[in-house]
Amino acid sequence: MGLRWTSPLAQVLAVGVICFCCPGMFNALNSLGGGGQVDSKVGQNANVALYTCFAVFGLLSGAIHNKLGPKWTIFIGCAAYMLYVGSLLCYNHTKAGGFTIAAGGILGVGAGMLWTAQGAMMMAYPREQDKGKFIGYFWAIFNMGAVLGSVIAFGINFNLTEAKSLGDSTYAVFLAIMGVGTLVALSLAPPSSVTHSNGDKILIQRFPTWTGEIKAILRLFLDWHMVVLIPMFLSSNWFYSYQFSTVNGRYFSIRTQSLNNIFYWASQIFGSYTFARVLDFQGVNRRTRALWGLTIICCFFVATWVGGIFFQRTYHINEPKPNHDFKEGSSYVGPLFLYMFYGLNDAAWQTFIYWLMGALSNDATVLSRYAGFYKCIQSCGAAVSWRINAVGTPFMTELIICFALLGASIPGAYFLASRIEDHNEEAGEYDLPQSKQKNEVEATEQI
Repeated sequence: MGLRWTSPLAQVLAVGVICFCCPGMFNALNSLGGGGQVDSKVGQNANVALYTCFAVFGLLSGAIHNKLGPKWTIFIGCAAYMLYVGSLLCYNHTKAGGFTIAAGGILGVGAGMLWTAQGAMMMAYPREQDKGKFIGYFWAIFNMGAVLGSVIAFGINFNLTEAKSLGDSTYAVFLAIMGVGTLVALSLAPPSSVTHSNGDKILIQRFPTWTGEIKAILRLFLDWHMVVLIPMFLSSNWFYSYQFSTVNGRYFSIRTQSLNNIFYWASQIFGSYTFARVLDFQGVNRRTRALWGLTIICCFFVATWVGGIFFQRTYHINEPKPNHDFKEGSSYVGPLFLYMFYGLNDAAWQTFIYWLMGALSNDATVLSRYAGFYKCIQSCGAAVSWRINAVGTPFMTELIICFALLGASIPGAYFLASRIEDHNEEAGEYDLPQSKQKNEVEATEQI
């Protein structure tokens, strides 16, 4: 029996392919430091604009998604990714940094829409016992895009040992792949058509009014479930500027940066999928799994960032760019493994966040608001961190800030994890009358 296009799994896999093509290619570029440009300032400032707009529209995107549905919300987001890569291609010839920074801001709007829709689908479409598995499937496919992008960049730039911007051909290939993802977005099914194998539909609230939707979003700032996770949300993308610009972009040669990113994003695939299986283990209750998950990621991030402190002591901001290459042999292996563990930690951290939010509701409408709130706070942190990086903050200071924020996330995460229930019975304040089922509640209204 084939996989139905309107099944929850097929739709989440389709979103994985879309993110493979668009955010995956963006991540491959962004992790080179400065979007593949030697002058990293334009890329850093574009990221500040990106994440500032992302923060605003991440919060509003829950309402946009609940009105437009995932197809058009994600399609608009994909188009913004294409515009940004096109601006970097243009920068190769015109050095018009203003266009790239403006495109970064537009991308922030589009990315807020795409990631909010994606988060809602990934958390709401699976049954409760499969939420970790669906998150793992999505994260694996999505990060394969970054792996492929890094392979492309490595192959094209293999003969470059000195710092040099990516060529037009690299950007053109990325644009073509993003175009494929943008077209796939148009094939997504409306949530009202998505059904499980037994005919159960996913839970969808009716869209109240724009005023009601905005009020529901603003009330998230008073929802203790979200408030206690704010430090975790804030820290979840904060470290990218340090890892991509200060570690990978500063320490290594351009071709070695691409090679490192192959391993970084491959580590994300492994980290997310294996950690998601732990979170879905049915031998114990969901609260126990939440506490297990928190313990595991705490141990990993402490060990990794302590190792990062020792590594960071080997080079400083006022020194010439080290430009280390993978052909240096054994001296390259240690920094590579550290960078791989940075990637593994990132995947586990974000998988745990999505799993926690998914454990709070089964309603696509509610979860789109949670995803938008998460992306809003996450992007606020990213905007600040990229600005800290752009103004020339000492490298060790950057690292300590990242480490401290991760540590500050633990109390709130523990508070929520220790109160996770095994099942979600409630559906939300705008629900229509429904008949209860074991794992699903059939929706009576469409978005």
